[in-house]
Amino acid sequence: MKRRNFLAVAVAGVTTPSLLAQKTVRTNTPPFVVKAGDARFGVHTPYKGINPNDLKISGKDTNGQLAVFEYIGNDKVGPSLHVHHEQDEIFSIIEGDFLFQVGDKQFTAKAGDTVFAPRKVPHTWIQLSEKSKIIYYVQPAGKMEEFFLTMNELKAPPTKEQAEEIHKAHGMTILGPGLTIK
Repeated sequence: MKRRNFLAVAVAGVTTPSLLAQKTVRTNTPPFVVKAGDARFGVHTPYKGINPNDLKISGKDTNGQLAVFEYIGNDKVGPSLHVHHEQDEIFSIIEGDFLFQVGDKQFTAKAGDTVFAPRKVPHTWIQLSEKSKIIYYVQPAGKMEEFFLTMNELKAPPTKEQAEEIHKAHGMTILGPGLTIK
């Protein structure tokens, strides 16, 4: 292909209506900082009552495209085996050691590792070390913020039925118990 024809085709390809029609995500949220130990809107949602699990970037900040949480583990626990129907989940391990299960694969992850749990793939994890810290991303944000707020409002651990109902209302399904340390 001659250079002139190549350039004409390339320019035409860039300006096709399908590319121009792609949705650009814009937000009116100004830049901000969430300080260490703080939650985005000042509401802490500790996991199982003792593990800080704070929202750092809200779906409200990103037009629903992303939510970011910081989890600080003070106990060797983890969630039940579950699936997100519409969200990918990405875990960046900052401190500590974990056993993850994503689909039918189990593997350990430690500080510096990143774990990808695609939507519609069952996953869970358990903390192996005494202390830990994870920054995790949920994309798109979905109803994860509301899920943690709802769980935090409970006065006692949920019954199996309550947990299943709350998960379902927030786009997830519990598939079984979490991992245990042998």
